[in-house]
Amino acid sequence: MFVQITSVDQTQALGQALGRLLRAGDLLMLRGELGAGKTTFAQGIGRGMQVRGQVSSPTFIVARVHPSLVGGPDLIHADAYRITDLEDLETLDLDSTIDECVTIVEWGEGKTEAMSDARLEVDVTRATGGMAATDGEVIDLEHMDDGSRVITFHPHGTRWEGVIEAAVAEAGLTLE
Repeated sequence: MFVQITSVDQTQALGQALGRLLRAGDLLMLRGELGAGKTTFAQGIGRGMQVRGQVSSPTFIVARVHPSLVGGPDLIHADAYRITDLEDLETLDLDSTIDECVTIVEWGEGKTEAMSDARLEVDVTRATGGMAATDGEVIDLEHMDDGSRVITFHPHGTRWEGVIEAAVAEAGLTLE
């Protein structure tokens, strides 16, 4: 099941709607190429969960904790891009908090599946081949494409029954 997105605002709105439905113990794995919109989607989730701090790419920090501002679960946002195997992943100690937090792992494919049988895998894809704008020697990647994305959901376990449909409907989008 997938959703056609036409803008950054729609990507964040879908994330925000999903974030309102997440609960402690939820694991989301985000996949997509660099610049596809994984972090943009995670930002929406953070807004929906009403957590502290700006959700941003944790590539160099590897994992960030965003405490709830409303008594809900904390959000742990991790980036497994630099993680090469399960042993490296264990150093993040995500297992110790998975039951009490919502955990989002970017680039977790092949590394985090064992953390939960009830996970939601999300693919964010964009068309390729756009041209970056230039102004002298400055390259502007922000407007390299038109914002169109396809967000595909791969739910594992019964936890996600009705959740994706509800989030898509709340965001005013259509599930295909």
